[in-house]
Amino acid sequence: MRLRESRYFLVPARRGIVAVQNPDAISCPAQVTHIRPFPVLGCHTNDETLYQMNREQLQKFIQYLISEHHTDVLPTAQKLADEILESDSEINKLPGAPDPTAGASIEDDNSWHLDEEQVCEQVKSYLAKGNFTSSSDHLASMFAKVREMLKVRDSNGARMLTLITEQFLADPRLVAWQVQGAAMSDKCRQLWDKLSSLWVCVVLNPSSSEAERETWQKQLKSWVEMDVCPLENPDQTPSNHNHHNHHHDGENGQPRMRTIFHRALEASHLSWDDSHLQFILKGNSSCYNKHKLHHRTSDPNLFTSQGLPMWHEHIPTACVRVDALRSHGYHEGALRLAVAIVRSMKQKQLEHQQYYQWIRHSGMPPMDSDQGTMVMYNRDGWVGHLLDPIGCLYDVLTEASLVTQPDSSGSPSSDWLQTHVFQENAACTTGGTTSQVHYQHKLIPHSKDRNESYLTLAYEAALIGGPCSGLGLGIHTESVPMHTFAKYLYKSLLPYDAELAFRVGLRAIRLPVLEAIDRDDMDDPSNNNNNQGQGPGMRWFTMSHIETQQYELGAMMISAARDDVLRLRTVMDATMCHIHGAAMLYKLAQETLKMATLSDRPRHMPLLNAAFELGLKVMRKTLSSSIPSRQRQEMVHWLVSCATELGFDALLSLVRNWKMFFTPVEATGTVAVTIMSQQTLLQLGLDYPRQEELATCTRTLALQCATKDPPNCAYTALTLCEKEPRAFEACYQIILGATESVLNSDKLFNIARYMEHRNYAHRGYKLAYIAMKKLHIAYNEDRHPAINNIHWACGLSYALGKEELQNMVLLVVKNVQCADVLVDVLHRCTLTAPSIITASGKSQPVKLLSYDKPPLCQLLEAAIRAYINTTHSRLTHISPSRYGDFIEFLSKARETFLLAQDGHIQFARLIEDMKLVYKGKKKLMFLIKERFGM
Repeated sequence: MRLRESRYFLVPARRGIVAVQNPDAISCPAQVTHIRPFPVLGCHTNDETLYQMNREQLQKFIQYLISEHHTDVLPTAQKLADEILESDSEINKLPGAPDPTAGASIEDDNSWHLDEEQVCEQVKSYLAKGNFTSSSDHLASMFAKVREMLKVRDSNGARMLTLITEQFLADPRLVAWQVQGAAMSDKCRQLWDKLSSLWVCVVLNPSSSEAERETWQKQLKSWVEMDVCPLENPDQTPSNHNHHNHHHDGENGQPRMRTIFHRALEASHLSWDDSHLQFILKGNSSCYNKHKLHHRTSDPNLFTSQGLPMWHEHIPTACVRVDALRSHGYHEGALRLAVAIVRSMKQKQLEHQQYYQWIRHSGMPPMDSDQGTMVMYNRDGWVGHLLDPIGCLYDVLTEASLVTQPDSSGSPSSDWLQTHVFQENAACTTGGTTSQVHYQHKLIPHSKDRNESYLTLAYEAALIGGPCSGLGLGIHTESVPMHTFAKYLYKSLLPYDAELAFRVGLRAIRLPVLEAIDRDDMDDPSNNNNNQGQGPGMRWFTMSHIETQQYELGAMMISAARDDVLRLRTVMDATMCHIHGAAMLYKLAQETLKMATLSDRPRHMPLLNAAFELGLKVMRKTLSSSIPSRQRQEMVHWLVSCATELGFDALLSLVRNWKMFFTPVEATGTVAVTIMSQQTLLQLGLDYPRQEELATCTRTLALQCATKDPPNCAYTALTLCEKEPRAFEACYQIILGATESVLNSDKLFNIARYMEHRNYAHRGYKLAYIAMKKLHIAYNEDRHPAINNIHWACGLSYALGKEELQNMVLLVVKNVQCADVLVDVLHRCTLTAPSIITASGKSQPVKLLSYDKPPLCQLLEAAIRAYINTTHSRLTHISPSRYGDFIEFLSKARETFLLAQDGHIQFARLIEDMKLVYKGKKKLMFLIKERFGM
């Protein structure tokens, strides 16, 4: 059977070829050895196939082969033919011929036929797609192939990874991202992370030679020095002061940011020569007691109290060793080292617990994680760690407990595997089908604890999760969050031991990785961010899931503590202290309000107070942040509605302390307006004295906001103060004081219109006059947004009297150069005769104004001048296609000219000037003469 259409890499093995799913980058089809549980098609090797052919078939085969690929094969075929025909050629001196499909010989260092050009082309094409969501699966499959090569100790594994890395570094988008200052997508970043972790495994090969390590180090150094090489931590900036994220290099010792390959470069210098490490890896029971006795006397920290070996290395580094052993096929050594690492983690957890217990009993204040001598610093951060150290331990230990075909009738053959059988079913999807995975407790050699197995160590490693558990006594900055597990414990313990359940919940609600970030900013109101993109090596794309789990645990605890005021207070303090994201705090506040106002129950006042308190915390955190305005506005509306549910005191507290929670715009535009609405007052059902107290406080808020932010709050403040004369007058004086500096013409016109609407026409005129001073309209701005305001201001001035109109017209003439606007104002002042508003508020009819008398004569002269200037401006760059529009413009201008006593003379002079200056535009002059007869 043939594999011509299959999408597989074909791997020559010792006795055949294994097929691994991936595009065609390895050799042609051949006999297949089934080392995978899926069916693979196969055929004979080339040597056997050619042996079965006769002379005619061989000739036809060669000729067809050359004909199919004549461009590539023909020169080589002619060269080989010439060499074969020469009796003393090098080819004829050796018997047989090479067959890349027949597998490697026993002394060869690789068993893969690697098509380097094909690998490069495939990686390049995947990267060129740009959509890492679709191409990441293909690249991940290539990474898996590298691991397969490493597992069978094929030297081509490192070569293939080198080819992939070179294509990654040649990606043109790296330069574009660097120039634009843009960040990689999470998918792209995860591919680089996998590439980095693979290189760590390659350079930590226990059987690699010194020459190979030197070659890899030279290669990694060249990549590290490339400008386009991505940083190890994309969220880290040079301004951060964490020296662990810098690599000192260069003549001046200037720190440079660590790149994605620095970790592999450092791993290449690690050694496997430590005698205790070799003892753990070999696990030789014959010399076990002798080695234990020797090291327990020299260094007792290398063994537990039961005499079992531990490995006290930086946990990520130690776990990298486990991953490297596992990747290179040393499964037993990886398992033994994983057991020793978990034992050391458990030992350190016990030491931390004793340390914090001693602190509590001695009355000393607990030290921060960055000050205590008991604390080990991990520069990477444990949440979303690049190398996934705990996941590596878990996988190695659970794989050792895996039972592929569970047998209930028998026991494992080895005596140390004999256990009480425990099977755990888990859904495992492989190739689109769901199968059951069975685990079994298997005892650990030399362990005296009959309850300790590989499976229990796997769970303990996952629960500790780092240098110390997230459920421990002391808060450690690098503790991995335990919210999901704590929810399970909380639900299970609550019906039986509520006190213990709450103790577990209160410990697990912490998010220590963010504690150090907020500690310095807790008392700084200007630093109310959401903690994104900061912190020591945090992989921030995992935070959304972690914060969601933390919120769910908090909501569960608040719901359970609803009937215990003291416990509810404790839970509230913990949630507000340890939930750092404003979005999750807001979500928790909303959920608490829902629990307090269930339709089938009366309002729960303690929960209402808790929701309100959480809402105030959210307002403080987001007051100076860059949260979207729509989301912030939603939060403000929600908080006012929550305060309304609580009643008068909560609303009064909001109004009096508005500066702590709201901006001036929010305080006047949302808070004060909502509180003073008729619907809110009816819902509260307040008596008259309380209504007045609330209204007085609201007006005080309005005046404070108008003083602090006049452009955005003055108009709303006037509406809030309109029912109280003294407050209204105070707000008007605040506006007058801000007219010369911060208030623009649009704001002033709006306030002036409001004053006229409230029957304060003279105050409205004063503000409109100030607004007109700040306004300027050019000759071509015939659609300026302030035109309607100019018409209204002139109409108001006309209604107030001739003197007011005269003053307003002088400003219009000075600041408006647009002829159409001037003409519109002129016509409005002559076509209508409004009534004069007297000081007593009564109106008296007035006579129509004349064009030849002030103030309209001045307005007419300004309109004529504007038409003349506009005419010359338009003629400077006019095209023949615009001649018709220009003639219509002149016709409209002529109507305005004729309103003046000598208007016909001025218009004729304008035409003569045009003929003299623009005599080259003969077609235009002909059209003018045809229309106007001049």
